[in-house]
Amino acid sequence: MDYLKAFLVGGLFCVIGQLLIDKTKLTPARILVAYVVSGVVLGAVGVYKPLADWAGAGATVPLTGFGYALAKGVKEAVAEKGLLGALTGGVTATAGGVAAAIFLGVAVAFLFKPKPKS
Repeated sequence: MDYLKAFLVGGLFCVIGQLLIDKTKLTPARILVAYVVSGVVLGAVGVYKPLADWAGAGATVPLTGFGYALAKGVKEAVAEKGLLGALTGGVTATAGGVAAAIFLGVAVAFLFKPKPKS
């Protein structure tokens, strides 16, 4: 059942993104930024935590989950370290995911040869 919930929520995020690409003049970069900001806003309002608890990876893996993790890290760091936490909390909370993305991106770049578009 956990897989089904993750698939449904993650799929819904993808459907929304595809509709935004198809039906609006928003660029993919702006949609990605909107997803991250949406995760921050939904986390601040208190809606994203129950969604992440219910959907698991379907809510924590997409970009909205990244925004939620940033906001959560900042909130915890500010409570612990004060104002300095506002600068360090988001970086600390998301360091593992960012490091993995960089490492895997470099690994894939070494393993595969790019081909020109034709």
